[in-house]
Amino acid sequence: MREFLWSEEMADASVHCLLGVDWKDVLANTEFVKNRDGIEEVRNCHINVGTGKQLSIRECAEKIVREIGFRGRLLWDSTKPDGTMLKLTDVSKLHRLGWHHTIEIDEGIHRLFEWYKQGF
Repeated sequence: MREFLWSEEMADASVHCLLGVDWKDVLANTEFVKNRDGIEEVRNCHINVGTGKQLSIRECAEKIVREIGFRGRLLWDSTKPDGTMLKLTDVSKLHRLGWHHTIEIDEGIHRLFEWYKQGF
């Protein structure tokens, strides 16, 4: 399973966080932990950027096949390792900070194929 995000939305989320988010809003769910020396450290202040949605590589490949009109067969080599099974980010903090993705996977595949057909 994988999570896909349109690259321009990654940039948009980054700008949103850099210019539109106050540090005190990020700290709302942040942990403060004392290290071995008794010094307080900030933990869990990162902001995940993503869609919070996932689909399998097979599902993604089938969407691409439909978009481009491929008439061949998809073949899978089940002897190869799958890698990390899940890579879904928790985007709840980003949503609380006011940013949500708008481009779904089908639209992203369509846009990418149109760009490709135009010769990049």
